[in-house]
Amino acid sequence: MGDERDLRAHREAIVRTHMQSENVHDFDTTIETFGHPHYEIIPTGQIYDGEAEVREYFRTSRAAFPDQRNEVISFRHADDAVITEFWLLGTHKGPLLGMEPTGKEFKCRMTAFFIFDGRDLVCERVYFDAATMLRQLTA
Repeated sequence: MGDERDLRAHREAIVRTHMQSENVHDFDTTIETFGHPHYEIIPTGQIYDGEAEVREYFRTSRAAFPDQRNEVISFRHADDAVITEFWLLGTHKGPLLGMEPTGKEFKCRMTAFFIFDGRDLVCERVYFDAATMLRQLTA
């Protein structure tokens, strides 16, 4: 029982560091939280595998939303994952998937599955309703 609690605490600490480092754009720390950097953005079908692709994801997403940040709502634990629910917020100040900047803010409730292989984070898989975000950016 103690080993399971220790593993959960270890994983949650990694996810907290990961999410906080994204908020302050400390992407070196974000990359270090992974055993192997890998993002899957489910609504857009985009997959970023390896450090170079993940760094490009950070560059393009923060070019579109330079003030992008998350506010954690909750953490849940599964056998191989920490599941987070959070608000993602930002202001559209750069191109986004071919859409010119609108200067508008968004706030979208999201879920991310942080998938682990043992003690190593190997994937962040993000789910959200793209229409919620687009409605706020284009209204």
